[in-house]
Amino acid sequence: MVKLTPELINQSMQYINPCRERELDLRGYKIPQIENLGATLDQFDTIDLSDNDLRKLDNLPHLPRLKCLLLNNNRILRISDGLEEVIPNLSSIILTGNNLQELSDLEALSGFKKLDTICLLINPVSTKPNYREYMAYKFPQLRLLDFRKIKQKDRQQALEFFRTKPGKDLLKEVTKKSKLSAAAALAAEATNGKAAADGGGRFANPEDMQRIREAIKRASSLAEVERLSQILQSGQLPEKFQHEMGQNGHNGTTASNPAVALEY
Repeated sequence: MVKLTPELINQSMQYINPCRERELDLRGYKIPQIENLGATLDQFDTIDLSDNDLRKLDNLPHLPRLKCLLLNNNRILRISDGLEEVIPNLSSIILTGNNLQELSDLEALSGFKKLDTICLLINPVSTKPNYREYMAYKFPQLRLLDFRKIKQKDRQQALEFFRTKPGKDLLKEVTKKSKLSAAAALAAEATNGKAAADGGGRFANPEDMQRIREAIKRASSLAEVERLSQILQSGQLPEKFQHEMGQNGHNGTTASNPAVALEY
């Protein structure tokens, strides 16, 4: 396994793909978890994380440019809630050959308003009864599912099915499982989150990222630049970093040294 470091990101192949979009190739490193994607500085339309060892789709920083995620042949069994807030313009996600099991596992994707292409081939969920009807119903903007076009008649059939008692029962079951999964995920994160909290903190929002960039410009030493650049690249604010920002006000600055409040 290889850790996804800023160095690996910067050394990986970058090119203009056939869709004339900038793509970052992170295939085949057996990466176990997503981290440090802030090092991309939001310069890519497509990021290819296929053929790795990911189990969760999470830990993404704010990447408003990102439109396509390629995640073929991982072991993903959970998609984190709230990703639409950090990658709001995602329009295509390819998850062929993963381990998503239930329709409720796809609820986290429903917040994406521009997501029009989804592929879930070779996932257990794609063999579930009424899978295609559920996707056509739940994702009204979806154009391609598993590389097959969703037609108007597919949407109509889905609407008709979910007006029936079996359809309504299925929606209730999916909602119930989704809530249970979310509760279990929160419990697991609380149980396993001490190490993350010790080093950890939270993920940076766009305002945080902008303040860090401004602090880098004002930094008075190379050590400060390197320290702040590491935070910017990881996309995660250490706990002490947050504490000092809070002490020094909303702008994260002090009169004597504007960058000091962003140190950790």
